[in-house]
Amino acid sequence: MGLDIRLPIGMMFSLLGAILFSYGWATRADGALYQSSLGIDINLLWGAVLLLFGAAMLFFAWKERPGGK
Repeated sequence: MGLDIRLPIGMMFSLLGAILFSYGWATRADGALYQSSLGIDINLLWGAVLLLFGAAMLFFAWKERPGGK
């Protein structure tokens, strides 16, 4: 049928989410870095959101394949 747009979108968001999540995980102990965001580890939080969104897109792309059902 052609290229399903969910596949490249899922890969892109999963990769960016994994990078951002790992950066947030590595810097979670640095309180001065997150002082301007009221102490919330924004990199860890949004990395997880992007990773989950990318995983959902990959799941839906896989489910729509002819052999994925």
